[in-house]
Amino acid sequence: MTESVIYKYRQTFYLRDRRRITSLRWTLIVLFAVLSITLPATDHGLLMREDFEDLENWRPLTFPKIPRHTLYTIESSGESRFLKAESNASSSGLIFTSAFDVYRYPNIRWRWKVDNVYSGKDVNQVGRKNGDDYPIRVYIIFQYDPAHTGPLERITYQAAKRRYGEYPPHSALNYVWASNIESGTIMTNPYSNRSKMIFLQMGGANKGRWIEEKINILEDYQRAFGELPPATAGLAIMNDSDDTRQSSVSYIEFIEISE
Repeated sequence: MTESVIYKYRQTFYLRDRRRITSLRWTLIVLFAVLSITLPATDHGLLMREDFEDLENWRPLTFPKIPRHTLYTIESSGESRFLKAESNASSSGLIFTSAFDVYRYPNIRWRWKVDNVYSGKDVNQVGRKNGDDYPIRVYIIFQYDPAHTGPLERITYQAAKRRYGEYPPHSALNYVWASNIESGTIMTNPYSNRSKMIFLQMGGANKGRWIEEKINILEDYQRAFGELPPATAGLAIMNDSDDTRQSSVSYIEFIEISE
């Protein structure tokens, strides 16, 4: 498998450039060890609600050549608890430890907030590598499914599995609170055409306020890719500022997955 193909798969989970990972094997170990556990079904249409009482259901995702990591902590205000993400010229994420069926549970709801957004010329380079920093984003990461790939892609995936022991991820949706872009825009990630960014919030107009988001994975995937997604997916969260060399603080109060 050529280096260009390896590089493509590195970017499928938005692992944003060669500084962010030492090998494809390391990426596959992290992603597939995490996503190998499937959430059990529950009653009343709700599969999972994460209230961030702790981080037991999440694992860190760090990048070996980026020494500064985003700090994720559980904070409280009165009776409410929430996830706090603080970056300072840094980058790292959190990956949820279980996967789920997006056809049975296509709806996700969460509440998030930012204290600030980024400024400067790099922030205006949305869709370019030097502008790929955001104060908070929520990922949906889709596992490989042969039914969603063509013959040549299947050969490539089989070669990757033979070499590394696992299939690379198939694709991803990236829900973003952007610093400066028109809300509702869908863009291709500058590092991979299998990663689509959906901008739900823009700029600092709502900074300091809790904003609730509701998305339908199937509808958004069809809008972004023009086809239906693979069935199995996982969640991740990231606050990063390593490209802009700035800092930001953001929060997520809860995340729900439901029918």
